[in-house]
Amino acid sequence: MLLKVLLLAFLVATVRSATECMSRTFDYEAVCVCNATHCDTIDPIVEVPQGQYVSYTSNLEGLRFEREVENFLTTGNSNAHVIDHSVTYQTIVGFGGAFTDATGINFNILDEQTREHLIRSYFSDEGLEYSLCRVPIGGTDFSTRSYSYLDTSYPDIEMENFRLQAEDYSYKIPYILQALELTNGKLQFFASAWTAPAWMKTNEAQDGDGDLKREYWQLWVDYFVKFFDSYKAEGIEFWGLTTGNEPSLAFFSWTGINSVGWLPWIQNKWIARHLGPTIRSSDYSHLKLISHDDQRILLPFVFNLLSDETAKSYLDGIAVHWYWNDFVPASWHSNIHDLYPDKFFINTEACKGDRPWDSAVHLGSWDRGEQYAVDIIENLQHWSVGWVDWNMALNTTGGPSYISNEVDSPIIVNPETGEFYKQPMFYAIGHYSKFIIRDSVRVDLPFKQNNVLTAAFDRPDGATVIVAINSEDSETEINIRDPNRGYISKVLTPKSFNTIIYW
Repeated sequence: MLLKVLLLAFLVATVRSATECMSRTFDYEAVCVCNATHCDTIDPIVEVPQGQYVSYTSNLEGLRFEREVENFLTTGNSNAHVIDHSVTYQTIVGFGGAFTDATGINFNILDEQTREHLIRSYFSDEGLEYSLCRVPIGGTDFSTRSYSYLDTSYPDIEMENFRLQAEDYSYKIPYILQALELTNGKLQFFASAWTAPAWMKTNEAQDGDGDLKREYWQLWVDYFVKFFDSYKAEGIEFWGLTTGNEPSLAFFSWTGINSVGWLPWIQNKWIARHLGPTIRSSDYSHLKLISHDDQRILLPFVFNLLSDETAKSYLDGIAVHWYWNDFVPASWHSNIHDLYPDKFFINTEACKGDRPWDSAVHLGSWDRGEQYAVDIIENLQHWSVGWVDWNMALNTTGGPSYISNEVDSPIIVNPETGEFYKQPMFYAIGHYSKFIIRDSVRVDLPFKQNNVLTAAFDRPDGATVIVAINSEDSETEINIRDPNRGYISKVLTPKSFNTIIYW
């Protein structure tokens, strides 16, 4: 035991030191600036002896993953909130973002060294350690054009002309492979399609109010299999597949976003007769099939979707996007979980600047970072197994997007200066993604305190993680008791994201 304590003390003393944030203030507070010669990093997570815990703090005042080793107290506040490791909830799959064309385009803008800093910021052990990412099947609204992998002028039902596009080879595959290398192959992916080839749709267009022609229901699934075959040939395997990005978009055709429309009581027949049987009998039978992939406010449609017992038997989870979440509480997830406890929830898209009256990029906005942090913890408190952001990098106007659907991103690339900016949203995600590793399990932490949200997790390596978000404009003290370790009494700085880890 003494040898272990001495070894841990040595590791803590010799751990490499993080590079500090190079702060720059814009109209909406501050960002951390990265260029070819400088980029802030995070102290690596190193086990500390029992009796100690490590806290990491990011706040409005400018701290970014500020690390502090503190001691458990043997006595504490009698009203301390108690962690109960025996009461468990969902098992975590991961956190991450999407490999959109816009992400790759903005990666490509940077010189090699700066680009390396950006990718390492997301995927390395000195960065956020993303573990789950979304890969579009073809183009999205954050491409420079609308495209699929079978854009022929006639119905190519043999799919003889199916091809990955230049965007896959320039903007997606190289960076996916680099991310895999940085995570030692641990990074997982799920795929989502925006649109089918125009000739497969009832309106003969990739956007608009069209749905899938019934004669192509099976072909659309075969198209997915072709995609998985093509990416497998490039060394990329997948964990999951959603049933399609935001099918509701077809009913809001004025957005101009490429889509395939579905009504849930029709889509469940496609799942039962085509998607489920084909995937489960293919080389990709392991894929998690994830339904909905749309807004939380539309979750009542899930009842229609799961009313078909065969479709329900094929589906593993329910994907939600965060848009308009301020109109519906995360408790909707728990209500549905109670009815379908074998179906997991996962957040598969989020961004700020998405509303027509809002400007796209708010450089340095703490408020947007706080909204991310709060949304993530609320999802985790209500059975979500992961939280995946939208674009990982956009330019200073929030693009490119071929339909000018500019939004914000945790990282903004400045093409004029060749540098990039880490926004508070970046750090908000990191307070979860870096610490709550795959196969962590949420444990019970009853906690009610004004404008402070908490969640606790037991990691598979024996560590416990507590995340605490303080939305107050003033300091707030939290008191937590772990029956196995003692008391944590910590003052949270105003407007702060906090993560505590101990073994």
